[in-house]
Amino acid sequence: MTAPEKGYRRSAGTERGEARRRDLLERVAADLAEHGLVDFSLRRAARAAGTTHKVLLYYFDGADDLLVQAVDRLRERRIARGLEAAAGAAAGETLAARVGALWPILTDPRFGHRVLEQSTGLAMYDPARYAKFGREATEQYLPALLSLCPPGWPEQRRREVAEMILATLRGLLLDRVTGGDEAGTEAGLRALLRALELEEGLR
Repeated sequence: MTAPEKGYRRSAGTERGEARRRDLLERVAADLAEHGLVDFSLRRAARAAGTTHKVLLYYFDGADDLLVQAVDRLRERRIARGLEAAAGAAAGETLAARVGALWPILTDPRFGHRVLEQSTGLAMYDPARYAKFGREATEQYLPALLSLCPPGWPEQRRREVAEMILATLRGLLLDRVTGGDEAGTEAGLRALLRALELEEGLR
């Protein structure tokens, strides 16, 4: 059995309890993907999960713990689907092509596009309470982006390029949500892909 995740409470050690906790988490994550973070509460989460807030408190350490885990789950889905797209035949073999294949997944509402960018905003608005949204996002995204870089590159170069990709994509996604300028963010993406082609020596 896999190791228990943070927030795993009195159900620890039982497969049935873990299955129940994961089911509740999936339901809450689906609600977040559809409705976003505005007015999130244990009672809203309980309605979405088809249970009571007391049941949620049995499995999670309060509203913040549940929210963090649900956002993490959405991000895991997004990354997994993005890596599948990047590995697809249509993605080609270049880093630029692989990053380009990520973009439709990153902007797809089914993978929590809006709520994941909202969580970044919370990290900036109230870092004492929500800094983990930014920190954990980096911890989840960077390994995926490093895996897209050419394996022959030195580790430092791969790290620097992955950090550049992450920072640029984050900025574009935030701008897309807050400014609504899809054409502008698409132009920014094309500029990033050209920069990656230069980095790879393709231009």
